[in-house]
Amino acid sequence: MKEWLEKLRNSRKLIIVEGKKDKAALEKLGVKNVLPISRKPLYSFIEGIDAEEVIILTDLDRTGKRLYSIIKHNLQLKGIKVDNYFREYLFKNAKITPIEGLVHYLKKEGVI
Repeated sequence: MKEWLEKLRNSRKLIIVEGKKDKAALEKLGVKNVLPISRKPLYSFIEGIDAEEVIILTDLDRTGKRLYSIIKHNLQLKGIKVDNYFREYLFKNAKITPIEGLVHYLKKEGVI
């Protein structure tokens, strides 16, 4: 997990999260370039993304998975690459569902 966190901290890619609490949690971990999905319509949010490659860290629950699929599909239609490494790593190696719980989880695991 330490290596995963360092890679995330050092990434220059835009990181998309569901909400302000998710953004705050990642920023507390030293992660930059975090953009929460705003309250405006999802299509409008997606249209506003201007990046070559992004990381999508929506929650690992059913709603988050659905949201991830929609965002990924639409960003790829715009020619934006989606880096799945960080999300897949969490699915395989972390016992969390909400991204906002990442700080507590990493403390419990002794990573931070």
